[in-house]
Amino acid sequence: MIAPTQGMAALRPRSCLPVGESAHDFHGQRAAHLRLAGYAALFHRRDAGGDVILPGAFAATLARRREPLPLLWQHRPHSRIGTVEHLGEDARGLRVVARLGSASGRYAALLRRGEVRGLSFGYRASGYRVAGADRILHAIDLFEISLVTDPLQHAARVHLIT
Repeated sequence: MIAPTQGMAALRPRSCLPVGESAHDFHGQRAAHLRLAGYAALFHRRDAGGDVILPGAFAATLARRREPLPLLWQHRPHSRIGTVEHLGEDARGLRVVARLGSASGRYAALLRRGEVRGLSFGYRASGYRVAGADRILHAIDLFEISLVTDPLQHAARVHLIT
């Protein structure tokens, strides 16, 4: 887990470029991948399904994870479009840095045009309590991160594309 005081810079992998720089491989060719950063979940916000995620809910699953999570299209298991390079909690929520498999493909074009910017995650709630019509989630097992058109948590969005 990333401490809130470390901020978003601590979550940016060394290979992720700041806004405005172009990505080239070591031969000077345009990079074949597109990277994105954003939040797949925000803490203390009720989503459209009635779930509220508490800080620390992802801590155990992140500590156990040894392999990178897949980046899927719309939660479809057979539509892997990339790989999650970094995943961590900060003071705001679950911060994601991911790489699309192609910088020139359909999903990259949708991102660049702003037609899709939602992020979501596939999970199992392993610890929660019910509060009225809501579930307060304090332990979550992650399976995947997805690029989606309409996330249940409306503010869960991509905010950087490189």
